[in-house]
Amino acid sequence: MSVIELTLRWYDANRRDLPWRRPAAGAWGVLVSEFMLQQTPVNRVLPVYQTWMTRWPDPAALAAEPSGEAVRAWGRLGYPRRALRLHGAATAIVERHDGVVPADYEELRALPGVGDYTAAAVASFAYGRRHAVLDTNVRRVLARVYSGEQYPANAVSAAERALAVRLLPEQPAKAAAWAAASMELGALVCVAKNPRCDDGCPVAELCAWRKAGRPEYEGPARRGQSYAGTDRQCRGALLAVLRAADAPVEADQLFAAWPGDEEQRGRALRSLLADGLAVRTATNQYTLP
Repeated sequence: MSVIELTLRWYDANRRDLPWRRPAAGAWGVLVSEFMLQQTPVNRVLPVYQTWMTRWPDPAALAAEPSGEAVRAWGRLGYPRRALRLHGAATAIVERHDGVVPADYEELRALPGVGDYTAAAVASFAYGRRHAVLDTNVRRVLARVYSGEQYPANAVSAAERALAVRLLPEQPAKAAAWAAASMELGALVCVAKNPRCDDGCPVAELCAWRKAGRPEYEGPARRGQSYAGTDRQCRGALLAVLRAADAPVEADQLFAAWPGDEEQRGRALRSLLADGLAVRTATNQYTLP
């Protein structure tokens, strides 16, 4: 049996019951989940996703509110510009597609904040289209099983994309199922650290990396994600004040959330303003957009 068939059979028995995989979620639910899941684990996304979908069950509901409300509801998910982009995507869906998330890859790709991966994921998972869906988990599975490497390169290469396209089953529904199954395999079994090669991997006997003795990665240094003490953490602290406030706040109140480096506070605030995550009022106070 092939890698694809073994993975699909494993997925049928082991897939997680996630709300965006249920038919009721629709294409909008899939799109929202894809924005939220970027660099964010499922357990952190779940409560925010549920609240979001209850408040904004379709693009029109979100587009009807100020973008600052999307930032407020984003909470502590991190990378809050995603909230602005999702609001922008909802607005574009209303204006260009009568409030219906498009199924066509190019139309999805033209939405604010939607890149190649997200467009392919929504077309595949929501509409059963045939696309190569290359997220971190899928790329790791392909690198190990087919290329014999512990990790993929930092950026998607032409060879990697060609492999992913070549592997796609011809039937669109099966291709979409393979995309979901390989992603789940990477998330639950073929994980970055301590992969479960001998404990539940359905393709262990066919894995090139395992056959080669699981050689250590020798490519360029892999990107880390430091957070403590960074400008990103400072931005988050300032933004948390704005999210919690019912009215514009003074600069002193904002800066009290980060009592450390004054220069860093100013730099973080300027970046929030530049990114459109904060707005300065005519009275030199600050608020969400």
